Order: sequence, then C-alpha cells, then structure tokens
Amino acid sequence: MPTKSNRPGRAETRSDVMALLLGDEPTTAPDTLSIDTLVPFSGHPFKPYSGERLNDMVQSIKELGVLLPVIVRPLPDDDGTFEILSGHNRVAAAKIAGLTEVPVIIKASLSDGEAKLIVTESNLCQRSFADLSHSERAIALKTHMDAVNQQGRRTDLINEIIKLSNPHGFGLDGTSDPLGKKLTPREQATQLYGLSSTNLARYLRVAQLIDPLLSRVDDGGIAIRPAVSLSYLTGDEQSALNQLLYEAHVSIDMKKAENLRTLSATKKLTADKMVRVLSGEQDRKPKKTRQQAIKLKPEVMLRYFTQKQTPKEVAEIVVSALEFYFAHKAEDNQLHGAKPKDIP
Repeated sequence: MPTKSNRPGRAETRSDVMALLLGDEPTTAPDTLSIDTLVPFSGHPFKPYSGERLNDMVQSIKELGVLLPVIVRPLPDDDGTFEILSGHNRVAAAKIAGLTEVPVIIKASLSDGEAKLIVTESNLCQRSFADLSHSERAIALKTHMDAVNQQGRRTDLINEIIKLSNPHGFGLDGTSDPLGKKLTPREQATQLYGLSSTNLARYLRVAQLIDPLLSRVDDGGIAIRPAVSLSYLTGDEQSALNQLLYEAHVSIDMKKAENLRTLSATKKLTADKMVRVLSGEQDRKPKKTRQQAIKLKPEVMLRYFTQKQTPKEVAEIVVSALEFYFAHKAEDNQLHGAKPKDIP
C-alpha cells in the first residue's frame, strides 16, 4: 500500500504562498487590475514560458481563470502602473486567453532587494532548479546569497520564501542538521538547491558576467568552467571580449579563458593580446630556424680527404680551413682599406 507523501498538496501550497505573499498586511480578497497597467519586473532573470508549457497555462486559465493572484508593487512614478513580482507567465497567458483583468496582491513599501527576492524565490517555488538555464541559476543563487547575508528588517520574509522552496522545512535559522548544528549561508544554499559547494561557488562567479556573455553560457558557446575564469575580467574587458567573439566567431576553451584571466590580473590585457589569445597565436611556439646542411661533392671529398678519415676528422679540417680563410681575408681587407663592418 503506497505511503502518503509528506509533500504539501497543491491546495496547501497555494494557501502557504498566499499567506507568505500577504505577509503582515491585512488578509483581504485580492484586488483586480487591468493587464494594461502591469509591467514586467525590471531585469527579470527568468525566461518566459513558451510552447506546450505556455499553451497548457492558457488552456487552464480559459477553463478556471487565474487561481493564484499576481504579486505586484506600485511603481514610484505614481502613474497607475504596477511592477510584476510574481506571475509574469500568468499575465502573459491571461492576455492570450483574452482576459483584460487579473487578480493581484499589491505589496507596497518593499525595497528593491526584497522585491527581487520575491521574484527569484517565488519562481523557484514553481520551477525545478534543474530546469533553469545556467544564467537563471547563477542569478537566483546570487540573489539568494545576497538576501541571506543581508540581515534586514524582512528576514522573516526571506525565511518563509526559502521554506516554500524547500518543503522539508529547511530555513535560514539552519536546523536541518540532525544535531541542530547552525549552518553557514553557503551550507544552507547547497542543501536548499542540491548543489555541491564547488558548483555553488562556480555559479556565484558566473553571476558576475555581463548579460551577453551569460547568454553565450546558456547557448553552450561558453562552458561553465571557462565562464568562471572569464568572470574575473573587468566589465569593459568582458564587453570587448563579447564584441570580438561576435566578430570573429571563435570559441573559448579553458586554456584561453585562463590566459585572459591571467593577463587581466596583471593589467596586461590589451585588445591586441586578447586577439592573440582568441586566435591561439598566444600559445603557438615560434618555429625554429634550421641551418641548411651543406654537403661536399664526391669529387671534393676524393680530392682533399681519404677514405680512412672519419666524419669528425673531416669536419675538424673544414673548420680549420674556414678559420684560416676568414683570418687571411680580414688581413687583406684591412690592407685595402675595408671597414671592419664589411668583413664577413
């Protein structure tokens, strides 16, 4: 007989999300706003639904409506527009389904950090971390770590969002360890997202990349480990690198990325050196110039040497003869007024 799962059901989760998003504000029925008054969150790090996933949401909204309210905050311009914190896909699907209004919960008096935290963690409540792109994982982890390290007035909000992301009850106060050992923020994040400490560190570094390079990581143009090395470049250096990648259509492997990082750290990363690294010229060893071998003709060998003489003896005689020749040539040149630089 199958055992009952401890994982909260959909209705229970929806209730928890509602309680979280309402927070300490009065528990009232959601407001309703026109879709035209809603704008996406600035710098929204998650890619929108598309294809079958979006079509399924549209069909669900046509049949049942928008069951979970969209979370918004008023924009400071006070022009009647609201920024979406949670529910970008619901708004897009509702618009396709023909709705002109959606239920909303308005969250006022949020700092930008708190707003971004809601955006990030509420998305993680609804999506599997494994389904996120590399850039989405990097930004989500950076936002999470920034929030954990910032002990502000809304740590309760942070804690509740994290609990929703982890149904097993792991939170910021860190008591998931059997002995009740308090965990560091990095240990909390590794447990929360199922990452090794090494991969967590890598994603936190990748979050330092500019958006165009992050897109190349998502597209597979830059692998994670080279991306980590490139994250140590300055913003201007990253921009120059992205432009070169666009123009030259070259790839970056670990060795090239490490070369760029080393040059940047030593303040030697110029545009020319960046081109040399990307082209592979930086690692090419200079070709050795070989002296052309001179072979004596058989008649010369028979004229001046015997068959009993070894190659070593022949070479020594040739060297002695050449020294004698150039010594006497130098004397002749001096007698005829030749300048020293003309002497071979």
